[in-house]
Amino acid sequence: MKDIQKNPLNKRQRDIVNYARKDGFVTVENLSELFQVTHQTIRRDLTYLSDNLYLSRTHGGAFFQSGVSNVNHYSRQSIAQEEKLAIASKVSALIPDNSSVVLNIGTTTEQVARSLLSTHQGLKIITNNINIVNIAGNSKNCEVWVAGGKLRSADNAIVGSLASDFISNFKIDNAIVGISAIDKEGTLLDFDHEELMVTKTIYKQSRRIILIADANKFDRKAPYVTGSIRDIDIFVTDKMPDKNIINICEKNNVEIIISSNKN
Repeated sequence: MKDIQKNPLNKRQRDIVNYARKDGFVTVENLSELFQVTHQTIRRDLTYLSDNLYLSRTHGGAFFQSGVSNVNHYSRQSIAQEEKLAIASKVSALIPDNSSVVLNIGTTTEQVARSLLSTHQGLKIITNNINIVNIAGNSKNCEVWVAGGKLRSADNAIVGSLASDFISNFKIDNAIVGISAIDKEGTLLDFDHEELMVTKTIYKQSRRIILIADANKFDRKAPYVTGSIRDIDIFVTDKMPDKNIINICEKNNVEIIISSNKN
């Protein structure tokens, strides 16, 4: 990827970046109060920081994605590739033929789609992920239903209320859900409030929820709550999470499946 020259920052902007690096995300309201400036001033700062690739802008604030910031969707496909393949293999083994499956946004869910299509027959796939539509579109092994709504061009996601309303028309056997972060309390988090709406509907409309996340998602921060690990049925990951997450899963009958023996 070509290096991008970043423009200089003033002191307030440098401080905003440092706060975002520390906390994972910042909000317009909190920054306005902290620096004693208007919301409009903070919005201009966040737009400038986003345009110059210091932060990523989201509704009401901005976030700092440690380790993967400024990496496009296609570059993310090569991050933790072995782990994603192993997770996909484990998840695929959980899904019976001739069942319905909903897959949301993410390169790991896309890998699951590839695995399912190579091993299964008679699947009904519901998704708000255009990349999965492209993966499954020519397959004779499945029927594909795709949500309509707002296109998030950065990763070909369909988000917002229209996508959520579409998914609410289905009662789905299995949800295979990726997320942006899991904190120490087992809260499932995301960076985009419009994706949040879709994810919550997926949880509501699914008989069984399979959460997929590699260890990079552990103890990260993001501004929007999609749910709790207490509410899922199976958690598939590449490494054993910390003891607190394990205890939460045990108390709530959440099965943990480790995709790799390298723990």
